[in-house]
Amino acid sequence: MSPPVPRAPHVRETEERPVRDATRARRFRQAAFVYLHVALLYEYAAYAMWQAGMLPERFGHPAIWLGAGAVVGCAVFAGLYWWQNVWFARVIWLVHGLRLPTLISGAFLRGTEGGIAPSFYLVALVIVVINLWMLARAAWEI
Repeated sequence: MSPPVPRAPHVRETEERPVRDATRARRFRQAAFVYLHVALLYEYAAYAMWQAGMLPERFGHPAIWLGAGAVVGCAVFAGLYWWQNVWFARVIWLVHGLRLPTLISGAFLRGTEGGIAPSFYLVALVIVVINLWMLARAAWEI
């Protein structure tokens, strides 16, 4: 029995590439849907806070910000789902990661005197970390 003939590197790469591309596309779609759910949670939380009179109006009416948040959330979802650009996912990961200090402070360092329970921040912290994980899977092939 003769040993198997080694294939040229370019043949092996072209055979594996469709599988790798399909896996990458699936990861982007998953990240897109996780981000969409995070955006929905933020929208509904902001709406509930608005109804409770907890949103300030010094930067404009809260309805404007809710609308802008919905547009941004849908744009990020669409970008992740259809565009599937790694740099776009990395930028979203970075911007989304900037939420962590506020969430950590609210969950662990503040008392209840602020009007929002620390558990609110703790749940948001868990959700943001899950979203960061899904974005990282798409952006860096983790």
